Amino acid sequence: MSKNIFSIEQLAINTIRTLSIDAVQKANSGHPGMPLGCAPIAYLLYYKLMKHNPSNPKWINRDRFILSAGHGSMLLYSVLHLSGYDLSIDDLKNFRQWNSKTPGHPEFGHTPGVETTTGPLGQGFATAIGMAVARDFLASVFNKDGFNLIDHYIYGICSDGDLMEGISHEAASFAGHHKLGKLIFFYDDNGISIDGKTSITYSDDVRKRFESYNWYVLTINDVNDMSELETAAQQARSNSDRPTLIITKTHIGYGSPNKQDSSAAHGAPLGTEEVKLTKKNLGWIYEEDFFVPSEVYEHFAGIRKCGEEAEEMWNKLFISYKEKFPQEAKLFEKIFSNDFGNEWEEKIPVFTEAMATRAASGKVLNAVAKDLPTLIGGSADLAESNNTALKDYKSFSAENRSGRNIHFGVREHSMGAILNGMALYGGVIPYGATFLIFSDYLRPALRLSALMKLRTIFVFTHDSIGLGEDGPTHQPIEQLASLRAIPNVVVIRPADANETAEAWKFAIKHNGGPVVLALTRQKLPCLNRNILSSAEQLKMGAYVLKETSENPDIILMASGSEVDLIFRASEKLEAEGIKVRVVSFPSWQIFELQNEDYKKQILPENVKARLAVEAGVQQGWEKFIGEKGDVICMKSFGASAPDKVLFEKFGFTLDNVVNKAKQLLNK
Repeated sequence: MSKNIFSIEQLAINTIRTLSIDAVQKANSGHPGMPLGCAPIAYLLYYKLMKHNPSNPKWINRDRFILSAGHGSMLLYSVLHLSGYDLSIDDLKNFRQWNSKTPGHPEFGHTPGVETTTGPLGQGFATAIGMAVARDFLASVFNKDGFNLIDHYIYGICSDGDLMEGISHEAASFAGHHKLGKLIFFYDDNGISIDGKTSITYSDDVRKRFESYNWYVLTINDVNDMSELETAAQQARSNSDRPTLIITKTHIGYGSPNKQDSSAAHGAPLGTEEVKLTKKNLGWIYEEDFFVPSEVYEHFAGIRKCGEEAEEMWNKLFISYKEKFPQEAKLFEKIFSNDFGNEWEEKIPVFTEAMATRAASGKVLNAVAKDLPTLIGGSADLAESNNTALKDYKSFSAENRSGRNIHFGVREHSMGAILNGMALYGGVIPYGATFLIFSDYLRPALRLSALMKLRTIFVFTHDSIGLGEDGPTHQPIEQLASLRAIPNVVVIRPADANETAEAWKFAIKHNGGPVVLALTRQKLPCLNRNILSSAEQLKMGAYVLKETSENPDIILMASGSEVDLIFRASEKLEAEGIKVRVVSFPSWQIFELQNEDYKKQILPENVKARLAVEAGVQQGWEKFIGEKGDVICMKSFGASAPDKVLFEKFGFTLDNVVNKAKQLLNK
């Protein structure tokens, strides 16, 4: 075999390229164009710039890399393999196959070295910004003079598609305003999207746009000029007082003689013959597919050693830190082990007065904040309405990284992704809030949170037509059902202040995905727990709030503000000799986690008369009411009027519940 004439750098870059196109071709599926164009960036980051340890991909003080353009996943898999992560050649060969470590788009928790799930464009970009928030907050809490426990960069690659999506505008504005430094994104500016040239839809001046966001902006005219690429990266690193965007001119499908600079290189294999031609065009002299020259492996071999040495130096620093700051070190170890203690549970208040569940939520938050020092979050410009402000703490800002109140602005979508980034970073319990109706704006980020099973908490207030005069544009009708439909999302709609306290207890302790708290604007009475079941039973998802003395004739069930209504209806029915079981049903998802015996105990199969009441659409209740049951629900959008009028007009009245119950029994 003839000797390769390339420098070791160029040979390494071309190895990333050829591994990527071989994997896409073997899978007969994928995106070869981006890895071909951006291979020099991946090489620069993983070989020259990033502080990372392939032996321990979870080392706390590592640099993070986010491939926001997740369709180019083979770029990441190829460089992870070469860098020594637990990703074999066989894993690359199994790209996009069942149960492989190399799924079509990067998935957190699935592949060593993958920091977040990406693919939906703009999400990775915004998630990286959330990581920077968590990093800077925790650094402000734990770093001491001479002891920078948290001190690293966050890098990423974003595409035209990332920057077209609205979330990138929201997130970039947030990051620039908060001057989140040591955050560097390379913009893969290849001028091509799926439909053709980006010029058919996109004429933004990206430099001016990001400069207006207060980003530091650099331009690279040729990604293949390693000297220019490295110089720009070092400039970005030296300007760490704000985020950086490096506009990088690239060629999609670089090296492909027939598909370079065309949309044909984006989302389909090059084809067997075109792969051969591309390799030849790149000067690749090896015929074997998935071939890595021995000198390339040798070249990358030092990365693992350097990473291990960097982590060992950090470990020694932490040992010294523990000696000098034992309390801080203990807290540091606990929070990064996902241990937030239980002292905070003792501070949760017990309520006796009527209040909106959003108000109760705010009281719980403030009661536990001191004992949960890394509980941090805020609202999408609705803190006063959502009751999410931590009253004894300052705001997170460019001037104060230790603030625990985050002002996300009117940016629900990026708020969701920023919370994801914070949760991925670890050590914090992040929460974000808006009106339930506006959960639609952040649904894509919430879905990714569920996919990654992150500990994120979403406080969605104004949960029904009960918000009143703002009218149908602000009254959520279908939102509860749509959120319940997302796997791994726990939706809790508490019936009163004490169920709200228990909901927060569940949310803080839950570690298997996001928790949604759906809370009222209007006041609700505090259910009398002296004669009714304890609110602690919320942890079961559904429970018998009030039991009849004998086998029930009918079961009334409801969530949230409608629970008091069915309780009052049960009293009226029982006065007429009808035996009623009242079930508070705050969370379908938690209920589904219980064993079958418990479920049948709450909803016995022999009781066919079941009536559910909820100020939302019926969808989903069918499972719990059975074939003979019925639902009082919303069958249209709401209207503008005081809450009491709306509940009356839409059938959420004592008389209507009683009459429906009797009709069911008569059947």
